Amino acid sequence: MSEQTARESAADGRRVVVVGAGMAGVQTAVALREQGFAGTITLIGAEPHKPYDRPPLSKGLLLGKAEDSAFDVDFASLGIDLRLGVEALGVRPADHELDTVAGPVPYDALVLATGAEPVRLPGTDDAPDVHLLRTLDDAERLRPVLAGQHEIVVVGAGWIGAEFATAAREAGCAVTVVEAADRPLAEALPEEAAAPMAGWYESAGVELRTGARVERVEPGAVVLSDGSRLPAGAVVVGIGARPATAWLAGSDIALGTYGEVLADDRLRTSAEDVYAVGDCVSFPSARYGERLLVHHWDNALQGPRTVAADILEAGTAPYDPVPYFWSEQFGRFVQYAGHHAAADRTVWRGAPEDAAWTLCWLRENRLIALLAVGRPRDLAQGRRLIESGRTLDAGVLADPARPLKEAVAG
Repeated sequence: MSEQTARESAADGRRVVVVGAGMAGVQTAVALREQGFAGTITLIGAEPHKPYDRPPLSKGLLLGKAEDSAFDVDFASLGIDLRLGVEALGVRPADHELDTVAGPVPYDALVLATGAEPVRLPGTDDAPDVHLLRTLDDAERLRPVLAGQHEIVVVGAGWIGAEFATAAREAGCAVTVVEAADRPLAEALPEEAAAPMAGWYESAGVELRTGARVERVEPGAVVLSDGSRLPAGAVVVGIGARPATAWLAGSDIALGTYGEVLADDRLRTSAEDVYAVGDCVSFPSARYGERLLVHHWDNALQGPRTVAADILEAGTAPYDPVPYFWSEQFGRFVQYAGHHAAADRTVWRGAPEDAAWTLCWLRENRLIALLAVGRPRDLAQGRRLIESGRTLDAGVLADPARPLKEAVAG
């Protein structure tokens, strides 16, 4: 009997339950089948909709350019028991049971893939004209707002805020973006990287107010802490997200500072036979020497393969990806790879006032992260250089006319 067949035979009769029917959850279920798992797979989602991809929500779907973002997965043919509209309430690891609104669900292995939920603006829970953009229902509520070309105030100049402002301007809305920090993306990028992006708002006809805090939201207006009143037919809040793990309270599964599930380098949690993947989990990165909490689509795509392999006891390598993220905003294609926190120098490829440029972060002359604006080839080559850890010649790296891969020293 081959090693693979032995694993498949041992897996027969085992029950894997996946909580969360977003990218991470769906890909975990699919990866289990692709890697030969022959047992029962139950995929549980809180939303009633067929599992769907989230990036189109702030792009084509919001503007009516795409009608469907559902995953192209035939769950029935894969033998995946898909249970929608079922909210998870808690986990009892000692009993190997998941508690849901529909009753307890027993498991042999449990995968937590509940993602993240948006941070709400205090005092606006019941405000009818205040919107979030995280789910399909959120996008459906916002489509007529854009179609009506309302005056819109966006709270938060992060990734989601910029993408929504882009869509709203394309729809013909008057848009004001309010940001408490002194620049866009203040929590995601250092000043030298984020500062050039402030000009993008103005060029797109969007008013950007930095250093501005929202005092309250009134019917038809947003009032700032300095007393300014901004007319607002609708308010869209994009001030960050937190792991959707409140339902795990009392489950004896270790959580971190931000409420994220703490996992090891195989994405195993502190509870036996319980894994976590995607936006709800942090993991130790040997590459960067710290624990990473990555709220990006690519992380939800890659992590499931590690989880599936570990469930199958296939001798998995540690999960230590190069984080990757992309965004389309104000006519620009923005890509980021790596983790820049430990950099000791930066190198520009092109100037920030150019239409296309790349900012590279180095540590001991090795590339650890880069931000590419309109230079997808830099991103592709740079990501491979980060993975390889090879020493670079900073002089060659700084020449935007030369392929980034030519900067390899020696």
